[in-house]
Order: sequence, then C-alpha cells, then structure tokens
Amino acid sequence: MRLKAVELNAPPRALPPRVNELLNDADQRIERLQHERRDRPIAAFVPSDFATAYHALDEIDELGLAPGRRFVEWGSGAGVVACLAAMLAWDAVGIEIEDDLVDLAEGLAEDHDVAVEFVRGSFVPEDCHADLAEQRDINWLRTDGADAYEWLGLDPDDFDLVFAYPWPGEEQIVFDLFAESGAVGSLLLTYHGQEGLRLQRKVP
Repeated sequence: MRLKAVELNAPPRALPPRVNELLNDADQRIERLQHERRDRPIAAFVPSDFATAYHALDEIDELGLAPGRRFVEWGSGAGVVACLAAMLAWDAVGIEIEDDLVDLAEGLAEDHDVAVEFVRGSFVPEDCHADLAEQRDINWLRTDGADAYEWLGLDPDDFDLVFAYPWPGEEQIVFDLFAESGAVGSLLLTYHGQEGLRLQRKVP
C-alpha cells in the first residue's frame, strides 16, 4: 500500500461565528493550561493552525473527498480539530494520552455544545509493525495508556479521515502508521508547521 497526494486548492473563506468563538476560547484555555503547567510542561504539545485545519476540513467535506464521515484525530491535544470536524458534521473522535489535555478538550466541547468523543489512550494499534514499535518512546506515540480502539469498539481502518500533527523529522512515522493501519481509500491530513497541511489518500 502507498499514500497518494491529494491537492487542496480552495481559498480560505471567513470563519463562521461559532467557529471563531470556539477558536478564541480554545486559545485562552490552552494558554491558561500552559501557564499552569509551566514547571512541568506537557511533552510534545504544540497547537496546530486551527483555522487552516478548519478550511481544509471544510474543503474535504465540500468536495466529498473522504469515503465516509468517520473522523479521528491522532494525539488530539486540546481537541480543537476534532471539535471542528464535529462542527462540520463529521462523526468525530479524538485520541489523547495526556489526562490534562483530555480534560481541556472535553470541557471545550461541552461548553460549545459540540458532539465529539474523546478517548484517554494511545492511537497506536497494539499490533503495529515492529519498526513503528521502536519509536514508542516518542511522547505522542506512547502506548502505555488504554487501547483507544478497544474502548471505542472500532479498528483503525474504520475511520475515513485521520488528522495528525507530527513533530518535524517524525512525519514518516505517521505516514507509515497510516499506511499500515488505515483503510484503503481513507485520507490522512497532517499539519507541518510553516509548510502547512498535507493531504494523502491510501491507495493499493
């Protein structure tokens, strides 16, 4: 199996008021949590560009690029992208291993009346390839939490669109994990800092 690039070309549109409200609130909550955790910062937690992610999700939705409506955010952090997907009527799930981030995400979704589920655990399947298993010392690839898929009653290949924000230099790990565990035809949307977003489809 391999991944094939999918182009996203639509110019960004004005964000809906409800989305703006959620993003502004999320920024404040993230800043507050980072201040509270300044003496023990959460490893590998850097928020992505949420507005850009929303525009990409909106375009994927409008063009009908995904084979279905089931969305998962790997390492969902503050849960913002999963919330945005849910606001676009995706059946959205966020998987996160850090308890404080899951608490933040659940509070954000509840206060903005967003129907999204967050799972405390690992998004790395227990039976992943050995080459990936060697990378599990990376915080966002930790597997010492609950098996998120067992909790959800779903498998990694049950999702139609996966979002992830890999650290620089670790992108290939995410690509390999998706190529191994994702469904044929499903999409992987990744954020790469100043390089922006990248959309790929798993193909035979």
